[in-house]
Amino acid sequence: MSASALAIILSGCGTTQTSTPTISGLSEAVEPSLRQAAREAEASYDYRSAVQHYRALLDRHPDDQRLALSLARNLRFSGASQGAIDLLNSLAGSERSALVLAELGKAYLAADRLGLALRTLQEAQAKAPKNWEIVSAVGVAYDYQEQWDKAQAAYLTALAINPDNPVVLNNLGLSRAQSGDLDGALDALRQANEQPAAKAQVRQNYALLLALKGDVTAAERMARKDLTAEQAKGNGQFYRQLAMGLRGY
Repeated sequence: MSASALAIILSGCGTTQTSTPTISGLSEAVEPSLRQAAREAEASYDYRSAVQHYRALLDRHPDDQRLALSLARNLRFSGASQGAIDLLNSLAGSERSALVLAELGKAYLAADRLGLALRTLQEAQAKAPKNWEIVSAVGVAYDYQEQWDKAQAAYLTALAINPDNPVVLNNLGLSRAQSGDLDGALDALRQANEQPAAKAQVRQNYALLLALKGDVTAAERMARKDLTAEQAKGNGQFYRQLAMGLRGY
């Protein structure tokens, strides 16, 4: 099972929507609305529009690192990982903050520059060892290199910092699945799914692992929580075929 077969939570699933034009030379009256539009575009997975909005805001505030990080994140989400890398490297300069390094490491991961990604994320972790998100990202980098034991150790460290975090539990479960520990994977995904903050991505990953285990009924029930009837029907057929294949039919 490859790292891309299941949805490790690092870089979101984007959808292409009609983008909203932004303007240069923002007035103080327009800027709050544009900030809100940028946040809403990202929240609705309209990353291309978010990129436009954040770029316009950064043009007005070129020294605002938070805006630069938001732009870099949405560039990565939209598939423009090299643009994110270039932007972040221009920020890193002499003061490579943990947050800049963490986002740069994620951009390297998205660009399949795995060695650079791991080194950069480890540098971020050294600067912010109690940041669970950075520690979890180190785990993802290890997963991409198929170093399952190191990845899972990183996730357990992140959970010690932030117990029951559904993002980390999701990533731990997927790492266990990829290393062949399906029961351990299901346990982690079950715990992730029980958290109030668990998102659809977690539930769909859990559904797929249930199908891999052969529990097609439970998989279909879980999948229906976020899918249309037609999508759920298609997934159900896939789950049944998967279960039959695992049984050697």
